[in-house]
Amino acid sequence: MQVKIPRWFAAFLLAGAIALTGCTGSNTASNPTGSTPTDTATSADTATSAASPTATASPSAIATPRLNGEATVEIIVKGSPIRIRVDGANAPLTAGNFVDLVNRKVYDGTSFHRVVRTPQPFVVQGGDPLSKDATVPDRLLGTGSFVDPKTEQPRYVPLEITPVGAQEPVYSQTLAQAGVTQPPVLKHTRGAVAMARSQFPDSASSQFYFTLADQPFLDGDYAVFGAVTEGMEVVDQIEQGDRIESAKVTSGLDRLENGGQ
Repeated sequence: MQVKIPRWFAAFLLAGAIALTGCTGSNTASNPTGSTPTDTATSADTATSAASPTATASPSAIATPRLNGEATVEIIVKGSPIRIRVDGANAPLTAGNFVDLVNRKVYDGTSFHRVVRTPQPFVVQGGDPLSKDATVPDRLLGTGSFVDPKTEQPRYVPLEITPVGAQEPVYSQTLAQAGVTQPPVLKHTRGAVAMARSQFPDSASSQFYFTLADQPFLDGDYAVFGAVTEGMEVVDQIEQGDRIESAKVTSGLDRLENGGQ
């Protein structure tokens, strides 16, 4: 009989995955992470005391890249490709942020700092810019964000989830908080790609995760923006500490607005 992760605990693993950085742009170390539930569970009290940098921001007020349509991204890990379909139709800001960071080479050399496969397959998470620096202690990995070189401030993306039948996404709230009963268009099926965040809705920046199995209890709470189309067997073999050798946009870059270099 397969042991299942309780909904509240699995959600906590993601909620505790990253620590928010303050408005000054300095990285806080209040939320150490690891590859096991035990390591992450130690950060509960400190995570709840952080302040959300963009909790009241509206999408129109945020200078976030936007993807108008679909793009494809190829990530190389251990010499093997992982191909991702990025969905800008249903998650334009989240997808735009990811494509922009790929194009900026932000992910090249970063590591997967947490891999949760027990008691059952859960997620593989990476994308922390701090992980490029081998001198950064493991306990700090998972606390970093993308810092925009133009503003020298962290860039955060509002939580963005499109319900089935909706004309536009719900922003800065989970679907339950918004009183939406319809499920999201983009679900946490095996191979989904979504943004990691703290408990604050608008705290996602650069860290993302692959789902290793269907995780329907996360639907409506976290922003899925794409899915693995090829190379899921590579994702299945990722171990904590493995690095992204390179990431590139292979199509759809012309659909990106407000991107940088």
